[in-house]
Amino acid sequence: MSEASGTSGTRDEPADRVGRFATIWSRALFPLTATSLTRPEFEKLLLPLAHRLRAALHARVFDAEESRGIGAALVAAHCTDPETLSRTLDVVEAYLVLYCGDDGRHEDLAARGARIQHAMAAGFAGALRERTRTEQEAISRAALGARAAVERALHVSEARFRAVFEGAALGISIAGMDGVIVEANDALAGMFGGLVGSLRGTNVREWAHPDDSPTVWRLYEELVKGTREYFQAEKPFYRHDGTVLWTNLTVSLLRDDQGRPLYQLALLEDTTERRLLNLRLRYEATHDALTGLPNRTLFFERLDKALQAGENNRFGLCYLDLDGFKTVNDSLGHDAGDRLLVEVADRLQGCAGGAGEIVARIGGDEFVALTTGPRAREEVHELAGRMMQALATPVRVDGRELTVRGSIGIVEGPGGGKRGPAEVLRSADITMYRAKAAGGNRYEVADPEADARAITRHGLTTALPAALERGEFFIEYQPLVDLGDGTVHGAEALVRWSHPQHGTISPDRFIPLAEHTGLIVPLGRWVLDESARQARLWQEERGGPAPLRVNVNLSPCQLQHPRLVADTVEILERTGLPPGALCLEVTESALIGADEDLLKPLRRLAEMGVDIALDDFGTGYSNLANLRRLPVSVLKLDRAFTRGMQQFPADPVDLKIVEGIVALAHSLDLAVTVEGVETSAQADQLRELGCDTAQGWYYARPGPAARVRELALVDAVTG
Repeated sequence: MSEASGTSGTRDEPADRVGRFATIWSRALFPLTATSLTRPEFEKLLLPLAHRLRAALHARVFDAEESRGIGAALVAAHCTDPETLSRTLDVVEAYLVLYCGDDGRHEDLAARGARIQHAMAAGFAGALRERTRTEQEAISRAALGARAAVERALHVSEARFRAVFEGAALGISIAGMDGVIVEANDALAGMFGGLVGSLRGTNVREWAHPDDSPTVWRLYEELVKGTREYFQAEKPFYRHDGTVLWTNLTVSLLRDDQGRPLYQLALLEDTTERRLLNLRLRYEATHDALTGLPNRTLFFERLDKALQAGENNRFGLCYLDLDGFKTVNDSLGHDAGDRLLVEVADRLQGCAGGAGEIVARIGGDEFVALTTGPRAREEVHELAGRMMQALATPVRVDGRELTVRGSIGIVEGPGGGKRGPAEVLRSADITMYRAKAAGGNRYEVADPEADARAITRHGLTTALPAALERGEFFIEYQPLVDLGDGTVHGAEALVRWSHPQHGTISPDRFIPLAEHTGLIVPLGRWVLDESARQARLWQEERGGPAPLRVNVNLSPCQLQHPRLVADTVEILERTGLPPGALCLEVTESALIGADEDLLKPLRRLAEMGVDIALDDFGTGYSNLANLRRLPVSVLKLDRAFTRGMQQFPADPVDLKIVEGIVALAHSLDLAVTVEGVETSAQADQLRELGCDTAQGWYYARPGPAARVRELALVDAVTG
């Protein structure tokens, strides 16, 4: 049975799964360890490290230091064979998420696992380097001791020195103060791919390499002058075959008994494989696995560097999102979607041929391109044009030709500004969505004012849930007046948001956001509850057989919510409001093409005695004949009809339309309410046309509930 067989069947406890991970790990490493422990004892030694790995995998914030500590602990456990790190990384990659992860988070945990591998490799390398440094110092002390012992007892000290010098795993050389090598061991010769004789007589200054740090040779000159006893550095060398050897180099000064410099002792540790591993891990951490393009991490580094440059250095950024890519995934499958992304990535990569240009994939079907330089303002438009042109040719996937379209947002500006990479990318993202909203397959340039509106919209969206919990919403009421006798018939409930920073926000700004986020359902329930409670208070204060009615708006989301009827009944029963005192307003557009399933809740409410009003009537394109099947009792004419009556004489076309709608409504036993009445002339005209009730600033602006009560008590209309 394989190691992974435990993943099927009943799910084990986390401790058991971590134990199995430790077992796999110990079996991989035990053959490489120089220890007297048995394999089960070695497994117990690794078990705490396995638990630490699991904790690092699930930590809320990734702690690279913890993962580096785990890598260093392997060195402390005498796991110093070079193959140890490779096998450990293989085990962590293959089994850590499998045995220590949680269902449903595989991609997130796999990404975290890659970061753990990178940090473990760094910790292992650092601890091994420290251990090597300690060994180097021990060797150095032994070499010095052996050198001094020569003067006291040459035949004894020579044997000891040779044992250390020739048997060491590190490369060792001794050179005079002129830099000429007088002795080297076999390990050093093996590193350079030659014999010891090929090293003797050469001068260390001949070992310069183009990638040398300037610091190395400055430290070396200080050592030769006798002002420095030793130095350590990472240094590359050319091997005899022309390949590069990377080393950790330690050079120490050897003095005679009078303190005069005699020799240079160099210790070299071959770090080429470790460096290649680090480079591979770095590449994997900064490049997209699917397309091979730079990923978000590397792109942010390049963008940050461009932003930190002086004002004379400009940058231009293109943020591209494929139009309709989800349709490809849904219809053809993710494999086809991946092949499409690879082809798109290849084409976009070909668009960034200039100096200072880079194309990256930052997630899903989102790509970014960056250009820098004094002409970035012009070049970014040219770059966007090349990207659009690259997508013009259809992509062939699985025998199908797929048309590829994209929307691009452009941000351009000087370096040295206060904006960071995240802010610039967010502006490009917002601009890209503007291009997409304009029809797609185009690019738009960032507009600070549009960005500010989008950011404000996003801020309001995120603040909505907490605003409802904190009680930041309140209701104003606009009276509904009987056109026949001028009495207050009821009021429409209009919700407002008292925002801590932006002040009072009208519903036309936040209701669409609430619809988009789904918060409109709990918000609408709260409005209905508050309005019903207030209408009940009006009824108790006014008395009489005809209670004041309250009109409450229903959004399309509320209309489709399964608990609409149950919530309405519960609120009416709890507040004691008669169903006939409640009118629910539904926009005409929400009922265009409505089927019986959508109309069923409204029918049930109408059967209970709740009035249903068709709001904004006349703005849609529904068939008037459909009015017969809708469970409505009130038509609310949109203010567009009253707007035409502000002039004298009134627009005869508007008058004819309103007259026809009123006649049709009355023939269907529907009452007619008109919105937006602002003058007495409008009120008189609507009364003559037979409208039943009206609302608008002519009667009263929306205000507190007390204002409605005052108007109702005196049965008066204020101008």
